[in-house]
Amino acid sequence: MPIALATPSIDLFDSWAATVAEFGDVHIDGAGLEFGTAPDRAACEEFVAKAELYGRPGAALPDGHVACDYFWIVDADEVVGFIAFRRELNDWLRSFGGHIGYSVRPSRRREGIARTALDLVLDRARAQGYDRVMITCDDDNAGSYRTIEGAGGELVDTIDGPDDAASGSIARLRQYWIAL
Repeated sequence: MPIALATPSIDLFDSWAATVAEFGDVHIDGAGLEFGTAPDRAACEEFVAKAELYGRPGAALPDGHVACDYFWIVDADEVVGFIAFRRELNDWLRSFGGHIGYSVRPSRRREGIARTALDLVLDRARAQGYDRVMITCDDDNAGSYRTIEGAGGELVDTIDGPDDAASGSIARLRQYWIAL
């Protein structure tokens, strides 16, 4: 079965939990999870509700948050990653996050999964009338910037990212626009 996008569902709990656990103690881009979320059933149920809320047109969201479609990247019934499409950009996203964030579980990287999922989200954005989308990645993440460039991403800038309070470092970020 080919790579597909799935609506977050408690039905995929075991696979979701294994995927989140495999990332370990790092932020998971595109997953919509708070840093340090334990991959238990309560967290999954909470996230499924969050995904439904953020995807609902006109929903009242917390200050600073934007409407977002969260997807789990699946290979058959296995969650192999996460991708989010933020339908608008606030000031922070315009600098550091962009419209799309994604991650593929470490054991499934280098299989073209990110590229396939990105193409699927770009198709959705195009169908919704977007003419371009912004996406960022760490400057030292060659796999991600090759994925973005392969999807037509045009590098517009490389900037200092936000402070990483945990490590005390500031990552360099690449900012891209992809014309649809």
